Amino acid sequence: MEVGVIAASGYAGGEAVRLLSYHPNVDLTYITSRKLISKYFHSIYPNFRKISNLKFEEYNVEKAKEKCDIVFLAVPHGVSQDMVPGLLEAGLKVIDLSADFRLKDKTIYQHYYKKEHSHPELLDNAVYGLPELHREEIKNANLIAVAGCHASSAIYGLYPLVNENLIEVSNIIVDSKTGSSGSGAGFNESTHHPIRANSIRPYKMTGHRHTAEIEQELTCILQKNKKLNQQVKVGFSAHGVNLVRGILSTSHVFFNETQEIDEKILFKAYRMAYDKEPFIRLINQKIGTFRLPDPKLISGTNYSDVGFQIDKRMNRIVVLCTLDNLVKGTAGNAVQCMNIMCGFPERSGLEFPGFFPL
Repeated sequence: MEVGVIAASGYAGGEAVRLLSYHPNVDLTYITSRKLISKYFHSIYPNFRKISNLKFEEYNVEKAKEKCDIVFLAVPHGVSQDMVPGLLEAGLKVIDLSADFRLKDKTIYQHYYKKEHSHPELLDNAVYGLPELHREEIKNANLIAVAGCHASSAIYGLYPLVNENLIEVSNIIVDSKTGSSGSGAGFNESTHHPIRANSIRPYKMTGHRHTAEIEQELTCILQKNKKLNQQVKVGFSAHGVNLVRGILSTSHVFFNETQEIDEKILFKAYRMAYDKEPFIRLINQKIGTFRLPDPKLISGTNYSDVGFQIDKRMNRIVVLCTLDNLVKGTAGNAVQCMNIMCGFPERSGLEFPGFFPL
């Protein structure tokens, strides 16, 4: 399959190039950048010295059509919505790493992104790029909207509990901590190293954009289970921590009063959801150093580790989920979606196990 990455100089696009370069079923034929035309990819990503001679090219639809079957869009939020119609019209499949097509409701999009969507007619056609929830839809999709990194880490932790009706869905609290690469390759005063280093910095205590994705996807699970009168409500807060890669989301949820909760019930719910999933691992050990999910162990990988603890005194379940924001949180899920779309083995290009120690 001939593949291109549009805006390959940013962190998400660069990570897509890294994964696709070693994919056994992919010929990476086209990478673009507005500012770096004719420069080598390894001039920005020095880990590719003596590995790749790819050069950044100028973007246009005709060149993409000539060189590619599929394009990965790694442009900033708000940009891809004006690019996608032309790419689809040219007969290309599009995997969008931005937020432009994740939300189904144009009014919710406008509320969180502070602009009107220029092509709301395409929102229903886009498939939310979370393979574990939307595998069948992804198989036949022409437009994938890859899930947000914070949203992915929250949804992976919460989905089995919502699906099995084990928790109250109107008061879910998610506290998420992320590394600096989540802010992208650009920078400002708040992401500048001397400001961010040696800190746990609260930066979005309320109103985080990924809240809408979490509520949309978990409410969709309720609707599939015929609980049409219920709406998931999430309080989401985000902190920047002294990491480059990684997210750890800690969710606080409360037992559904009709359920008697114990560990066996929770283990069963998570195993039913994820036993056959190639990249979700249930981590809940009684001994050892790493007993619960830890972002250190998944750096650079497409794995997401999920675990939980029960607080019976408070009727509370503490759910932990970690992933690499640039891989399972962005480019890795995008490649996994491509594998599903194209009928490739789902693990192709994604089996790197990470490093330990790191």
